Amino acid sequence: MSRAATRVLALANQKGGVGKTTTAINLGTALAAVGERVLIIDLDPQGNASTGLGIEQRNRSTFDVLTGDATILEAKVATHVPRLSIVPATIDLMSFEREAGNASGKHYRFRDCLAELTASESVDERTTYVLIDCPPSLNLLTLNALAAADACLCPCQCEFFALEGLAQLLSTVEEIRVRLNPKLRIHGVVLTMYDQRTSLSDQVVEDVRAVLGEKVYTTVIPRNVRVAESPSHGKPVLLYDYKCSGSQAYIQLASEVIERERRIRAA
Repeated sequence: MSRAATRVLALANQKGGVGKTTTAINLGTALAAVGERVLIIDLDPQGNASTGLGIEQRNRSTFDVLTGDATILEAKVATHVPRLSIVPATIDLMSFEREAGNASGKHYRFRDCLAELTASESVDERTTYVLIDCPPSLNLLTLNALAAADACLCPCQCEFFALEGLAQLLSTVEEIRVRLNPKLRIHGVVLTMYDQRTSLSDQVVEDVRAVLGEKVYTTVIPRNVRVAESPSHGKPVLLYDYKCSGSQAYIQLASEVIERERRIRAA
């Protein structure tokens, strides 16, 4: 990929339990494995992306970045995956909305922090992908992520209420595009937790593709026990079990993301 620009993708869905954090960790790992320099931003107060990458000690966090007490460069830490770093989260993030109050520009704090990062990085060391793991709600943290992002990547669980949740998210993205970030687009919808043993999963895949067409990635992430086990070991599934179906699916998803990026740049 050209080092001319850093691409910022927010992984968002107002519904919880759809695989946002799992996708952030494993898509980030797969992108790093093919040579991209990836930075994951953990914006969820639960800090699951940080724990899932084996980050225990968190001296600086996304809360410190958002409040101006640290830069992204000061807060980011390396992971066990070459070329993959993370700015970890702590429970302090829960107080961000109260801390921000009615301050002007509160929706753009993270955008400004990212601008400072890209201005300070050399061309050879520049981060090529920033993946923001959003909390499962439309709060000030999520608004900061969407205001800073080039595009939104939407994990969607293969279950009954999937289309309802997606409709809400697409409406939210359009509202943010109008109010806060004119460049924001839907990068793609990734269907997660697909269970080939059930007709329900097949029906959800069919319904989502019928409504959203090419916005849906071809890759479908299967329900896989190795994917579920890996966070307890502080590892992405690609390090925990490279050959399992979950790992192979995230490698395919990374290829799709890169291919869509190529088409965006060529347009």
